[in-house]
Amino acid sequence: MNNPLGIHALVFAGGTTTDEVDTITSGAHRAGYDIIEFSLHGLADLDTTATRAMLEDRGLTAICSRGLAPDADVSSDDLAVVQRGAELLHESLQATAAIGGIRLTGALYSAFGKAAAPLTGAGRRNVIAVLKDLAVEARRLDVVLGLEVCNRYETNVVNTAGEALRLADEIGEDNVDVHLDIYHMNIEEKNFRDPVLLLGDRLGYVHVGENDRGYLGSGHLDFDAFFDALREVDYRGGITFESFSSAVVSPTLSNDLSIWRNLWTDSDDLAAAAHRFLAERLARVPA
Repeated sequence: MNNPLGIHALVFAGGTTTDEVDTITSGAHRAGYDIIEFSLHGLADLDTTATRAMLEDRGLTAICSRGLAPDADVSSDDLAVVQRGAELLHESLQATAAIGGIRLTGALYSAFGKAAAPLTGAGRRNVIAVLKDLAVEARRLDVVLGLEVCNRYETNVVNTAGEALRLADEIGEDNVDVHLDIYHMNIEEKNFRDPVLLLGDRLGYVHVGENDRGYLGSGHLDFDAFFDALREVDYRGGITFESFSSAVVSPTLSNDLSIWRNLWTDSDDLAAAAHRFLAERLARVPA
């Protein structure tokens, strides 16, 4: 396997000011990564021109991600709330394209956080309409949309690979694919192989993170089974390391993600260790 390897920006800095983007991109480049993933929850601070220049200078590909807030939830039954969410998604898509990003992914389909009730039929129809429109715009900008499969405590819309595949089919645009995250799979899926095989070439992006979001290999996740499944479907997309610690605080995301503990304090050491771990898994010959 020779997949491009990525790292989440929150390993290095909590925001997207120009100084923080410099820290993020220099750290990712130093550790040997190909991709940097930016969360777009701090859009107001992002200088897209400066960010694109730093990415190009350091030979990094950009991927962007985000979820939505309760007052901008495209899965709501309230059309005013849905409209605010749609506007935020289109703004995020424009920012992704402006920095040269190739993918906008995440919980694009709902507010991020534990829902108070199941998704309604009207809410689902709103999700499909908004994301179909977003996908049409994304195609013009040469950006792919990813539906990240998140656990039940973060969304009531998509919790399994099968649910994400169904939603992608209902959106019906060929630049919408599915994004698996082994951290969430550990909660919602029966194993790490079957969801990958179910998606096959509809799998467009992958997050890897330990069960406690700390150092890779320090927990109980069966990474060998997951990577063997990726190899089985000939997955060629990005594989991005995602880890969070209260050592690096995002003013908008740390509380949402329940980052209460210092799982690590040295960003460079964490990034280098993750790169070694991922490179070893790519080179591994299955038993």
